[in-house]
Amino acid sequence: MASSTPSSRLCAAMEKTSQWVLSQDIPSDIIVQVGDDTFRLHKFMLVANSGYIRRKVMESERANLGCIDLSDVPGGAEVFEKAAKFCYGMNFEISVHNVTALRCAAEYLQMTEDYSRGNLAERAEEFINQAAVKTLPGAVALLRSCEGSLLPMAEEVRIVQRSVDAISLKAFNEANIPTRSPPDWWAGELAALAPASLQKILSAMKSRGVAPKSLAAAVVVYAEKSLAELLPLSSGAPASNHSGDARIRQCGLLESLVHVLPPHPDAPLPVGFICCLLRAALFVEASAACRQELEQRASASLEQATVADLLTVSLDYSGERIVDLDSARRIVASFAEREAGGGGGALYGGGGGVACCSAAVQKVARTVDGFVGEIATDEELSVSKFAGIAGALPKSARRFDDDLYRAVDIYLKAHPGLAEIEREKVCSVMDPLKLSYEARLHASQNKRLPLQIVLHALYYDQLKLRSGIDGEAAAGALGVTLGRDEGLKADVSLIRENETLRSELAKMKMYVSELQRGGGGGGGEGSGVKIGSKKTSFFSSVSRTLGKLNPFKQGSKDTSNIDDGVGVDVTKPRRRRFSIS
Repeated sequence: MASSTPSSRLCAAMEKTSQWVLSQDIPSDIIVQVGDDTFRLHKFMLVANSGYIRRKVMESERANLGCIDLSDVPGGAEVFEKAAKFCYGMNFEISVHNVTALRCAAEYLQMTEDYSRGNLAERAEEFINQAAVKTLPGAVALLRSCEGSLLPMAEEVRIVQRSVDAISLKAFNEANIPTRSPPDWWAGELAALAPASLQKILSAMKSRGVAPKSLAAAVVVYAEKSLAELLPLSSGAPASNHSGDARIRQCGLLESLVHVLPPHPDAPLPVGFICCLLRAALFVEASAACRQELEQRASASLEQATVADLLTVSLDYSGERIVDLDSARRIVASFAEREAGGGGGALYGGGGGVACCSAAVQKVARTVDGFVGEIATDEELSVSKFAGIAGALPKSARRFDDDLYRAVDIYLKAHPGLAEIEREKVCSVMDPLKLSYEARLHASQNKRLPLQIVLHALYYDQLKLRSGIDGEAAAGALGVTLGRDEGLKADVSLIRENETLRSELAKMKMYVSELQRGGGGGGGEGSGVKIGSKKTSFFSSVSRTLGKLNPFKQGSKDTSNIDDGVGVDVTKPRRRRFSIS
């Protein structure tokens, strides 16, 4: 038979003593108050293990009191009961869920080796070192038990640090050499932790050299599990209605998660995931700082964004109602500002030619144009909202405006009742001189466009045809010629070409007017006489109008003050589904 250790002999002696005390039914001589619970115990059983209770007993005897208050003991009455059982030598279970509270209570009650060998503190430490931190689930449960009111003392006795070290080491090993399927199973284990604990683990993993991709995967899986109600990844159904308390809890968790997200270079999170977080932040009405942080992160990764990602931010959970366009506009505007300030000065053009933008800017422009085309079908989308998002990027960001023209045409078709000045504001987001030949041909026959846009396209084609130069050179020639001061003389040949074009356009307009008047019934002949009598004045009027046209201006009317005042909480004509990419 193996010899027993001093600790086992001490426990056996304590158990015999407790059995003797209980069998003799010795009356208690001290009352311990822990909150609302009262414990009637024996002094000599407690003072043998607890230095704190020993001191309290001495103080109560001097004050002639038979009761001591231990309401501040970590873990409350439940943990103190186990500590008292330990003093009596009675058995109780130690697990990863209560060992932190027992260790903190032992520290508070001074149940350490300084007062008794094999005391409660040593027993708790043995369990932590030999069992709790040996597995990843055990270490996670141990760290979770440290959260809340136990945190300060748990940090003092280094349970938090040991748990974080164990988790980060095991996660590092699993990220490099997975032992289970799926390979990122370890990230799902972290979902039980609070965001502050997650931040500690991510920092420790980074210091161990974990790849940024693994850190990002951990964050995504954590959010999917801890915010499952706000991030319905597999269904386009709207989030279920929650009570005010539930929404407040979700909002607090989301804000805490956003606050501890690692910097973009350390863990480049998918832009689709960021957009889903932003939609959730809008849904729970998170703080402005939280929304701004997510918008900045989405802007930093906008090159990887898709049309569906921008729609995720703008639509509700059903994918049928536009609830917010301001966030999408700020994301795009922030991207443009950063590109312009980071050596991308060509983004804003200058010099009269077509600016050459980076591939990233052109890709974002195509995404924005596609997004605008999707929301343009909404019958209640206001002119200001449409122009705000369509014009978030400068015009020089696009080599051709065909996609933007398509979005404009869709919007005009969905809003046939717009006034002329409103249609001009809608068209002001594009440059008719940057349309392809096919798009200009379509625009010249598009009755939904303002007349000025049609004239710009025709004027450009006429100049290009007569000059015999390519499109960009023609646009540059127009920009230089039409942008000169009034005091400078234009080229004689160009003036003649302009006059010819004006005459042709005037004849076209007269012919259309004649046809319209001829449909009035029996007045065609009289109309012809009337037109002939005012032919000279009409030509001079059209010439003066065309002479003032500048194809590089957005419109002849001031459309900057158009304000619709219409909200954007409207019904989307078709259903969409989104998932984190």
